[in-house]
Amino acid sequence: MKVLILGAGQVGHSVAYQLAHEAANEVTVVDINEELLRDLQGRIDVRTVTGNAAFPSVLEAAGVADTDILVALTSSDEVNMVACRIAQTLFHTPKKIARIRAPEYTLHPRLFAEGALAVDAWISPEQLVTEHIERLVHNPGTFQVVDFADGRVRLVGMLARRGGLLVGQQLRTLRDHMPNADARIAAIYRASRPIDLEGDTVVQEGDEIFFIAARDYIRRVMSELQRDEDRVRKVVIAGGGNIGQRLARRLEKDYQVKLIERDPRRARRAAEQLENTIVLHGDAQDEALLIEENIDSTDVFVGVTNSEEANVLSAMLAKRLGTRRVMALVNRPSYGELMENRSIDIAISPQTITMGSLLAHVRRGDVVRVHSLRLGSAEALETVVHGPEERSRVVGRRIEELNLPFGARVVTLVRNEKVIIAHHDTRIEAEDHVIVFLTDRRQIDAVQRLFHSP
Repeated sequence: MKVLILGAGQVGHSVAYQLAHEAANEVTVVDINEELLRDLQGRIDVRTVTGNAAFPSVLEAAGVADTDILVALTSSDEVNMVACRIAQTLFHTPKKIARIRAPEYTLHPRLFAEGALAVDAWISPEQLVTEHIERLVHNPGTFQVVDFADGRVRLVGMLARRGGLLVGQQLRTLRDHMPNADARIAAIYRASRPIDLEGDTVVQEGDEIFFIAARDYIRRVMSELQRDEDRVRKVVIAGGGNIGQRLARRLEKDYQVKLIERDPRRARRAAEQLENTIVLHGDAQDEALLIEENIDSTDVFVGVTNSEEANVLSAMLAKRLGTRRVMALVNRPSYGELMENRSIDIAISPQTITMGSLLAHVRRGDVVRVHSLRLGSAEALETVVHGPEERSRVVGRRIEELNLPFGARVVTLVRNEKVIIAHHDTRIEAEDHVIVFLTDRRQIDAVQRLFHSP
């Protein structure tokens, strides 16, 4: 598959890296910055073209005429939209995806209807990150919450903690604890490494556990792994930019929210636009300010400024001063390693979150949804399988008969809107939505070949 990526920034770099490592893809990257392109080409096997991504001549030089998918990820919404329109009008590119950041565009879905801006699918990293953090706030004790099958199925990552009913027990006892709530442990990471899952595998304190269940049963499973977390009441957000304001707006109806912003004009604008949020002009790295605002009684602190260093340092300070749970928005994977020693509870990676949304549009076969997990090292995807049985490698077969690569596990099926937790003898039928968990995303090519009908 030929993929043309416009923009070699952080998101564009991450997308190019992942797609270039999937065997079926031929990737070209366009950017106006030669230095970024040289750095990218020195790291991965991609073709690069220097120039303005909205110029027809540059797109033509990049091979848009025979491109299968155009992914416009420049820092300019307008360049992204113009590039999609040019690709459609002059070159009839089959699929065009654009990153759109400004709410002034995304609040008007008719702009992206067929025949309008020639954008087949759009993504907003700020919106995706806001929704991701909101789910974590609503589900105390989790470090990952993602949905499949239009919200019918939920995959949750959380730590097994002392006092959880399943801690110290074998996995096979999960069904004994919850006879009427079917759930499946999708993966367990111990000391940051995935372990084999068998019925006699014992859950240990500190294990990172990913489990999947119908949405209505999630709370019951969480209670098996942890003692019930105290309800979230107070939230402090550091950063009054797009993400900070979006997040405050979504949380202020349910929680006591304070927003700290060091820029006076931005703080004033946030105060005017938010209804129930207390907006403070100040620096979230100011210990005296945090103490004055009773940070020790805060349930959740979220650092979402434009500086990842400020996010990490302010979150660590809030944690030291007594905040129960802290999150920090980070761009470099090395910062995510801070999560390993629990200096911060959750590292939020915009690239990882955005990647899943993009991959759902790029992957071969009928892939409905993709979620990148553990800072991109693992993945969960939902794909629809099609018949007839004689042409499919999976339809009509039991789970145990599938030639799944190491580290890949079918965890759930959705059939006619019914959630079916997968077991070894579960049989797959045509038009099932199959949810697969991969502890090693490098196996994605093998998984795609298995589920993609020839």
